[in-house]
Amino acid sequence: MNFSLRNAAVFGAAALFTCGVAHAGSVTGKIVYEGDIPPVLSKPLDVSSDPNCVHHTEGKPVMNEILVLGDNKELANVIVRVTKGLPEKEWPVPEEPYRMTQEGCKYSPHVNVVRLGQTLYVLNPDKIFHNVNCAPKLNTPQNRAMPANTTVLEFTFDKVEEEPFRFKCDVHPWMMAYCAVLDHPFYDISEKDGLFEIKDLEPGEYEIEAWHERLGTQTATVTVTADAAAEANFTFSRPTKN
Repeated sequence: MNFSLRNAAVFGAAALFTCGVAHAGSVTGKIVYEGDIPPVLSKPLDVSSDPNCVHHTEGKPVMNEILVLGDNKELANVIVRVTKGLPEKEWPVPEEPYRMTQEGCKYSPHVNVVRLGQTLYVLNPDKIFHNVNCAPKLNTPQNRAMPANTTVLEFTFDKVEEEPFRFKCDVHPWMMAYCAVLDHPFYDISEKDGLFEIKDLEPGEYEIEAWHERLGTQTATVTVTADAAAEANFTFSRPTKN
């Protein structure tokens, strides 16, 4: 699995408190997509309404990220998190801010998790006008202008949002991302290899959930043993129309 800045933040957060956990286990697995790919999702997005976006994409297509697949239909952008089985305790909040960028007139990463109370930076490296419109259910919704001379906006959420909520830009309607807010570091987000790993779990039984923005959620129960990896794999497909 590619070690991205996003995953560095996940593993770094876990390291804050798990370095003293002896004989911890983990959950690993693979997520794949089954079925046809809707043609609309394989077409580039139309960014021609803003010449600045055309300029900053350097002629490269901006692809739709609703369904990001690997060579063998491995599924990216799935949040996998522990939902049951964790002890009742508080975990330290990472001091390092989480970063989401608008480079090339798209939000990146497309799917995100920040910790409860962690600072989120939304960056504007292209220095063009955006707005950042986020609509959480439990935290206060925000719709903030981001002028060309504003390079960063700062957000902090004080309530857990297990259901990821949407970030969008009303200036550029194709720009969209999702973000969950969790009070623990036991999660991962799949990339194009479809793999995930949740580290440093104490031995015991856990329920984990896999979430995709269009394909829904799935759950699995796993038993973690000391110094070993439990396995849970998920296969997603398009919902059947009634």
